[in-house]
Amino acid sequence: MSLASRFRLILAVLAVPALGHAQGRALTIEDYYRVKTVGAPQLSPDGRWVAYTVATRTEATNADSVEAWLAAADASSAARRVSRPGSNAGALQWGDDGRLSFAGAGRRWAINPAMPDSIIETASVLPQGLRGSRTLVSADGKWFASVRNAPVTPQDLHVYASDFEKRHEERFKGVEFDWLNFQRDGAPFPVPNQADPTVNPAQEIWVGGDSSGSGATQITHIGLRPSGVEWSPDGSTLLFTADSGYRNERLYEKGDVYVVSREGVVRRLTNDRAVNYTSAHYSPDGRWILYTRELSTNAVIAKRLNNGGATDLAVRPAAGGAEMNLTAHWDYLPTEATWSPDSKYVLFSGGIGGTTHLFRVSPASGNVEQLTTGERRIGAISFDRAYSKIAYTVGLTDSVTEVYTANIDGSNERRITRANDPFTADVGLSRAERLTFASKDGTQIEGWLMYPRNYRRDAGPYPLVVINHGGPHAANEYGFNFKNQLFAANGYFVLEVNFRSSTGYGEKFLWGTWGAWGDRDGEDVMAGVDYAIAHYPIAKNRVATMGHSYGGFMTNWLITQYPDRFAAAISGAGIVNWVSDYGTADIARTKETEFYGTPWDSTGRTTMIRQSPLTYANRVKAPTLFINGEIDQRVPYSEAEQFFVALKKNGVPAKVIQYQGMPHSISGSWNTVHRMLNELHWLDMYLKPPRP
Repeated sequence: MSLASRFRLILAVLAVPALGHAQGRALTIEDYYRVKTVGAPQLSPDGRWVAYTVATRTEATNADSVEAWLAAADASSAARRVSRPGSNAGALQWGDDGRLSFAGAGRRWAINPAMPDSIIETASVLPQGLRGSRTLVSADGKWFASVRNAPVTPQDLHVYASDFEKRHEERFKGVEFDWLNFQRDGAPFPVPNQADPTVNPAQEIWVGGDSSGSGATQITHIGLRPSGVEWSPDGSTLLFTADSGYRNERLYEKGDVYVVSREGVVRRLTNDRAVNYTSAHYSPDGRWILYTRELSTNAVIAKRLNNGGATDLAVRPAAGGAEMNLTAHWDYLPTEATWSPDSKYVLFSGGIGGTTHLFRVSPASGNVEQLTTGERRIGAISFDRAYSKIAYTVGLTDSVTEVYTANIDGSNERRITRANDPFTADVGLSRAERLTFASKDGTQIEGWLMYPRNYRRDAGPYPLVVINHGGPHAANEYGFNFKNQLFAANGYFVLEVNFRSSTGYGEKFLWGTWGAWGDRDGEDVMAGVDYAIAHYPIAKNRVATMGHSYGGFMTNWLITQYPDRFAAAISGAGIVNWVSDYGTADIARTKETEFYGTPWDSTGRTTMIRQSPLTYANRVKAPTLFINGEIDQRVPYSEAEQFFVALKKNGVPAKVIQYQGMPHSISGSWNTVHRMLNELHWLDMYLKPPRP
């Protein structure tokens, strides 16, 4: 490059406003209670109205107050609240009569959107079709179906040898269990025995009678538990999925697709023993059956595969015929699939990189088309009756999520809600820049770097916080993150990296850490750190790493493998010992698949020990804060305890914060604020130079 060209480039760079500069005052921790959560948009059948919820955090009660709001879908009039203050509204649903119904204050309400004062209290029972309703009505209204528990033979009553024995049994205050799946994070301990027919009985389908279920006839006798039951459009058959091995506590779920006629003729449509089938739906014209198919966990374990297989959308003719894989050549993960009313398309959501958008695929052509675009996350998509319009939320890094509407192809987009305008008008939020860089083996990696508030290149070097996402099969996506903004407001660069095993980058990338959690994904994170330090004014001796769940494991791993690179660490619910975790956590499957076995299997044991941060605890230099829920059964507190003891034994500063009564996901505004305050204090203590 010539000297003149370099000079012009320097002038161009100087002319660009600093991305970290933000208008308005700096964000403070107190602002956490000002941010409103807007979500659950529901587009009316005629496409004229959008209903949604607005949740406000209340410090005094440590709870959220949720309101139901209504707005014109073309943004032609101001939005209005339709629920009563303090009623905690929810379960929004549009009826065929054009009225909006919602729950609130323990009652059910309905309103005609064209008549603002028409709100009335309706019957206490939920309208037909709401989640949890057990009666299914055919499209012509002539047939009723229900799913009922099969009769169970009562177990024999326990007979005591003596009154002495009985008294002491009655005085017992502990728990007893003899089943394998005795724990599940966030559930009461012990979890009831799901293999016990008195606890988890088989269910059968009944048809006929009236909406109350009286006079119905049992049409299935398969001894399974049908799920997702739905009528065919002509009312002749019912479609459902069921797991034939649901009572086997040593097997993982493996569903199949079934249909049953009104007369009770059952047909199993899928028969691939290696595939788990879920979410079956008839096309509106009744010609096709859509479902999701993925490699079953049982097959992965049995075959000792080096990947978890693809997740695809597939269809087969309802009248019989071969399966057609609609997304065989689409290298991502489809979710929330639904049919268009004309049965020509299957619409679904999917993540590509840090974005999430709406897609469609035609059974006739098999071509996947992306309908919405942009560097953002589209979520909670709702359709009108004609599937010509959509309502959805939009997630961006530098603004709070709001509701938008558009045509189904993404055109004519309008912003509908402005619930957080008072907040964003007052507070200056930091911006994040998308980065792409090469990892150690040359793989291209995507990340985001948020600038410190009022960033100036000549004011550095700045400290850097690397935040690792959970999963590992998840991803950092566009969206407002209060914690990231808080760190940036306090003078930190914040780096997020979608390392190997993240979703949104194809199957090879998704399974790129199989058998070696921490290796390539750790290299990806460090490549991001090196890139950021090389291109931005960051102090290489003032870098911290943190994260929760898999992000906690990644934090523990990084400070053992790259001990000289980090000045501090914050590990939230992070595994340190895969061997102990196998038997104390509620997800043994991750070790049985991605670690190639169990602790008593030589391959599994070797892999677990090799990939356990505890194995390398003597290398750690970074002062580390450990954060856990008291009753976390996904990553038990004992994991943090082991690493805390190891670090203290080796003279490394460490601290534990354990949240009472909290499972893996530490919730509640009080806990969240307390956590952010302590995390920021820990970072400031070790990353910021002492004041003179």
